[in-house]
Amino acid sequence: MCSCHVPDSFDAKTRRSGACGDHSGKSVTGARKRLSHARGASAVTPRRYHPVRQRRSPKIAVVLIAGNWKMFKGAHEARAFATRIRHLPERLPGADVVLCPPFVSLEGTLQGLGGGSLVKVYAQNVHWELEGAFTGEVAAPMLAEIGVSGVVVGHSERRQYFCETDDTVRRRSEAALEAGLAVIACVGETEAEREAGEMESVLARQVEALPRHDRLVIAYEPVWAIGTGRTATPEMAQEAHAFVKSLYRAPVLYGGSVKPENALVLLSQPDVDGALVGGASLDPVSFEAICQAGAAAAAGAQA
Repeated sequence: MCSCHVPDSFDAKTRRSGACGDHSGKSVTGARKRLSHARGASAVTPRRYHPVRQRRSPKIAVVLIAGNWKMFKGAHEARAFATRIRHLPERLPGADVVLCPPFVSLEGTLQGLGGGSLVKVYAQNVHWELEGAFTGEVAAPMLAEIGVSGVVVGHSERRQYFCETDDTVRRRSEAALEAGLAVIACVGETEAEREAGEMESVLARQVEALPRHDRLVIAYEPVWAIGTGRTATPEMAQEAHAFVKSLYRAPVLYGGSVKPENALVLLSQPDVDGALVGGASLDPVSFEAICQAGAAAAAGAQA
C-alpha cells in the first residue's frame, strides 16, 4: 500500500483528474484525452495456470540486462561509468545493455556512451501528459528529444512511496509508447500477498492493466526481495515468469537482488529473459559480471 498521505478529498479529485496528486482541476487535454478511451485497471480473476500444459516459447537469443541506478550517481559519476562500459555489448553479443540513471544524469550518461555505443539509456519514470502544470514530472517527448530510448514504469518503490497505481502505470506506458520509447513495466507481489496465496491474482491484475505493444517488456519484481538481499529461488522465479507469459506474450525480466553470484542460474531459467538490476548495477565490475552471465545464458539456450 502507498505510504504517502492521501487527503479525504482524494477520491473525488482522482475521479475528476485521473491521477494521484493531480489537483489542477483542468479539463482533460493532451495525452490524457487521447488515452481516455482505454480501460482502467480492474480486479482480475486469473485463469487456472497449469505449468505442464503451458506452451513455452523458445528463450530469446539476446538477454536484456537493465541497470536501475535509482537515486544514485550524479552527472559526473554517471558519465564516467558510461564511458567505462560503452563497448560492453560489442564484447558480449548475447546481451542487450540498458542504463537507467536519475533524470539529472541522463545527458551525462549519454555523453559518456558517445554516439556509437549500443548501450541504451532509459529514464526511471515518465508522465502521461505531453506538457502542463505537473511540477516535478517529465514528459515522454522531452526524454526522446535528448536521446533517451525508453522508460521504467511501475517500479515497486514508485508504487509504495509515490501512490503509483495500475491505472497510472498504464497511462505512463501508453504515453511512452506513443512517443516512440520502449517500456519496462514492473509487476510483483509483496511478501504478505505471496504468503496469502495471492501471487497469481496480484500479477494478473497488474499485467491486465498494461497496454499490448512489441516495445513493452515486463519486469517481475518479488517486492519482498528488493533491496533485502533475499532472492527468489530459480524455481520461484521460473514459476512467476511462466505465469506472466501465460497472460502476456512478451520478454519478462527478473528483478529482485540480482547479483553476480546468482545471475547465471536465474538467467538460465527457460522463461527468464533478462534482469532489472538494482544495487549490483552501481559497480561497473559487478554489472559487467551480470551482463556476462546474461550472454552466457543466451548462448546456452541457443546451443
